[in-house]
Amino acid sequence: QVQLVESGGGLVQAGGSLRLSCAASRSIFSINAMGWYRQAPGKQRELVAVAGFTSGGSTNYADSVKGRFTISRDNAKNTVYLQMNSLKPEDSAVYYCNLKHSYGSIWGQGTQVTVSS
Repeated sequence: QVQLVESGGGLVQAGGSLRLSCAASRSIFSINAMGWYRQAPGKQRELVAVAGFTSGGSTNYADSVKGRFTISRDNAKNTVYLQMNSLKPEDSAVYYCNLKHSYGSIWGQGTQVTVSS
């Protein structure tokens, strides 16, 4: 059973930065994409950013994080990172890593990000 191991969440002041990491516990054949979603209390889970793992894979971002967050990937390590700059209180949420492969999807356990004003 493949698991996603997340790290990097925490408490930061508004305007600060955090870097999230998500690694698959073992190699997976045919990863299509890895990305980050978030869910704030009382709200639905939403896409934050996703990176394609195929040749020339593209990246996509939620409008609310464009210009502030950057997703990157390390194909050899089956790892995806999310660099979050200029954080705002409204970025506070549980951030979940997601991996999509040819046969389905895997979720991480989530990591809390809290931005104080």
